[in-house]
Amino acid sequence: MPIVTIQQFPRDVAQKRELAKRITDAFCDVYGTDPVSVQVFFQEVTQENWSKGGQMGSDRDKHQNN
Repeated sequence: MPIVTIQQFPRDVAQKRELAKRITDAFCDVYGTDPVSVQVFFQEVTQENWSKGGQMGSDRDKHQNN
């Protein structure tokens, strides 16, 4: 049973729905698995709970565009 975990900033449910469908289709195409056996978990992380290069994501927006 394939399990996929995606960690990302919050996204629209329509985007997550489309991504889950495409990931499921890819597993079915490559592994020949039944779609109902593919599980996709979305873990959404806000910028205040994420850091890159020692700087909090919520602070990065204030100082730079990276």
